[in-house]
Order: sequence, then structure tokens, then C-alpha cells
Amino acid sequence: MKMQRLPNSKTKTAFAAIIMKKAFHSASGQLSNSPQGICNVRMSGEELMSRLLDRKWALTSPDSKIHQIKLFTTTEKHGGGPLGGISFLNNTCPFLGDDMIMRDEDRCFYVVRDDLLHPLVNGNKARKMDALLPLLEDHKVTDLVTCGGCQSAHATAVAVSCAERGLKSHLLLRGEQPQILTGYNLISTIYGKVTYVPRTHYAHRIEMLKSYANLVAGNNSDVVWCNEIFEASLTAQKSRASCLGQMDAHKGIDNCQKKVLIVNEGAGDAVALLGVFRLLQYLSQDHLLGRKRAIKFVVDAGTGTTAVGLGLGAICLGLPWEVTAIALADTIDGYKQQEKNLISEFKRLFGFLLKNSSLNEVDGEIVHWVERCRPRKFGNVLEGEIEACHLIAQLTGILVDPVYTLAAWEMATLLSDEKLKQDADVVMLHTGGTLGMFGLAQRQDRVPLFAPFKLEDPSYAWWT
Repeated sequence: MKMQRLPNSKTKTAFAAIIMKKAFHSASGQLSNSPQGICNVRMSGEELMSRLLDRKWALTSPDSKIHQIKLFTTTEKHGGGPLGGISFLNNTCPFLGDDMIMRDEDRCFYVVRDDLLHPLVNGNKARKMDALLPLLEDHKVTDLVTCGGCQSAHATAVAVSCAERGLKSHLLLRGEQPQILTGYNLISTIYGKVTYVPRTHYAHRIEMLKSYANLVAGNNSDVVWCNEIFEASLTAQKSRASCLGQMDAHKGIDNCQKKVLIVNEGAGDAVALLGVFRLLQYLSQDHLLGRKRAIKFVVDAGTGTTAVGLGLGAICLGLPWEVTAIALADTIDGYKQQEKNLISEFKRLFGFLLKNSSLNEVDGEIVHWVERCRPRKFGNVLEGEIEACHLIAQLTGILVDPVYTLAAWEMATLLSDEKLKQDADVVMLHTGGTLGMFGLAQRQDRVPLFAPFKLEDPSYAWWT
């Protein structure tokens, strides 16, 4: 009889480790289809982020260029505001990662160039729709209905993104049609179907969107909200092959039943947070901003979704990053409430992953909301701000607009002061806004583009 050699203690230990590892992966595969099971598995922040980001994306890559802006004092006064007496120099290939100098000899801040992601779609809009757009194809959506202001960057992003995928967009824009179509309004009109809605009707957005979506759908067609298809995607667990099959089927049938999707104004839904998470994961790589360095992240706020995404993502990954958002379209209290609403919605959707996560204990106060350096009614342009945009463009090659991104640039400039900066690096997320500058042509018949501006001139409130 052949004798079988018994394993020694080391072999037993190694063998047991292999069995446990296989069992764990096997159990993980089973638990992924069981929300109750996932609750009992404690995941690290990186593991949780990987689970959240394990999906198809609209952007082929999360990459974004990072530039360094050096600041110098000058005797020349370039308009009013916090940029007076300051000159800028753009370093397009700065040292990053371990080569970043903690105590810069020159006053500086960094700019994440999300404005370069797409020629017509703002960077923050591209991030918000990064996880949503693939779902439109998976769920055979044929038409998309959304709303926004006359110069809505969100409406333009929806129109362009839908057209690129062979989908129809229906854009409900507040107010009356401008005499001259420019900027976002012009692009929205070219790529989508625009309907102008009286302000009294627009004030009831939910009812307005529902009513128009039903008109588009007609009889025997489906009308769904953005979060409904997102929730369905969390439970469907479809294979990549079946998703591709659905995409082909959708594109090959012209006379199929309509499926109309409603997206809220500004795409301020929980699904929009995932694209921001993806950006944050990219930026936190060791060869870029890293995970150990203190960062003061600055972003302008429309709906506030991008800022909340940055704050949640930083907590998930355990990053020592502080997010400062400039309140532009709402009050500080309004943004704080929106922050709570988004976090609550996110926890409701992903609660099965968050039982043992630090995110489960978060309910607000993850973003530092601040007023603009020179507060005003949203959409108004103050004296010297067009000149400041002009100066920044000429000195750095970076275009900012006076309504949104100039506010972030001003705040980054202030925070880069050594007394406020302390031991942190200041990073501005450039969300885009190029077409917003073209929108100024709507008022050029009243005031030349680079002529002196009157403070609080109501003629410039074209975003309101």
C-alpha cells in the first residue's frame, strides 16, 4: 500500500491560507448579489471606492491635466477685486507627487483642467454624466427631458451628449427666447429641441418636467426619472455582454417604443457623485496629488453636487483634503441643505455597502461653503471682472468666465497666501465655462465687452 505523506505545520498553514483566500473570494462573489450579505463585510475605503466605481463610464479615461499657477505682486492695477496688483504665470508641466515642494518659494496654486475634457461640455457636467450616460443605452432610453436657464451649461451638456449617442434631448429653458442666440443657448438650440417656458410655469419644475415628458412619450410609452434607472442598475447585475447586446438592439430599431428619461435641473442627483469620485480617485494617485498631502480644494458651486462629491470621496479614501465651495446660485443655508439631501440620497442608494464605512456616519458639514469675494445676485457681473478674465487669459492661456470659474480663481488666489494656506497646497477645479463668455454677446449691444461696467447692472443677470 502506498503511503501518503502528511503535510508539515508550515504546509498546513499555507494550505489553510489558500483555502481561506479562495473561500473569501467565492463568498465575496456571492455577497455581491446579496445586499444583506455585503453589510457584514467590512471594506476599506479603497475597496469601497472600487466597488462604487465598478461600472461602465462615458469618459474613456478619468485623466485631467494639472497646471501650476505662480503669483507675483505688481504695481499695475488690473481692475478691482482680489486680483488687483497680482500677476500670474502658468507652469503647464509642474512637479507632482513626491516632487511637489511643500514650502514653495513662490506663491502658487494648482489648477485641475477639467475645462479641457470636451470642447462644448463643461468639465463638471461631463463628470456628473460620466456614470449616467451608459445607463441610457443599457436601459434603451430614446428621449431625455431636462430644464435650465437660458444660458444653461447643463442643458447644453445634455443636448450634445445625447446627440453624440443618437438620442433625442428636450430642453425646457426658463424665460423668453433671446433676440440673439449665443453661447450655451445657441449650442443647445443646435443639438437639442428647445422649448421656452414662462417663469411662472418654470417655478414648478417637477410638475413641468413630468407634464412635458408625458407629452413626449405619448401613449404606451415609459417615463422614468434618473434615479429610477440608476436604482434598477444596482439590482440588475447585468453582464457586460448583455449590456452590449442591448445597446446594439437599441440602435438598430427605429420604430421601437419610446422610453423617456427625466433628469433634474443641473443633474444634481446621487448618480452624478460617482463621476466626481472617479476624478478624485485619479487625482489621489501617488504620482499626482497623492493621499498624504493636505489639500485645500476650491470649486465654484451651481447646484453644489461637484463639491459634495469631492467631500464624500475624500472621506471615503481617507484623504486630508478640505473642500471649499463658493456659493453662487443659492444661500449658504440652501447649499448646506442640498448637501444633506445628496448625502441622504447617496446613503439610501448605497446603504448596503456602507454599514461598516465611515461614510455611513456622515450627514453633512463635509464642504466649507463660503460667499463669493464680492457677493452679488447670481448672474451679475461687477466692475473689473471681464478685465480680470481678460488678464488671466493673456497671462496664463486659461479662460475663466465671470459668473462661475472666476469666483473659484479668486478664492484660490486668496487661499494661496501663506497665512491662509499654512502647510496645505491649494488646488482649483476648473469646471469650464468657455461658452459663458460667448453669452456676453447678448448684452454687447448695451455695453461693449471690455468697456467699464456699472456695479450691479441688472442687464447682466442673464443667468437668472
